[in-house]
Amino acid sequence: MNNERWEKIKARLQKSKFRSGFKLKEKEREYFEDKGENIIRQHAYDFIADRLAPTNPKNDGKQTPMRGHPVFVAQHATATCCRGCLSKWHKIEAGRELRKEEVDYIVGIIMGWLNEQMSL
Repeated sequence: MNNERWEKIKARLQKSKFRSGFKLKEKEREYFEDKGENIIRQHAYDFIADRLAPTNPKNDGKQTPMRGHPVFVAQHATATCCRGCLSKWHKIEAGRELRKEEVDYIVGIIMGWLNEQMSL
């Protein structure tokens, strides 16, 4: 994802009290450091493919835990946690399977947020 696009999305998300309240806790930071960015990125791709990309994701709206993995926290912080949030915040409509470029976009947003959190 290009930096300009990330900055625009980040500015919108920071205006939301709910979205801007998410931060990585020590356990999630340690997990990120232990696994490394490439493994965390692969986890993000796996979670998106399994929980978000299908036409009708199982338990949509409730499929992403609030904690337990850095990617889950990032998904809530970046409004990439369910198809409803993807539609509202990112204009990615529900009711169809996500395209590869959309999955790449979502993972890019997640990783952008995680990298910023890790540099704090």
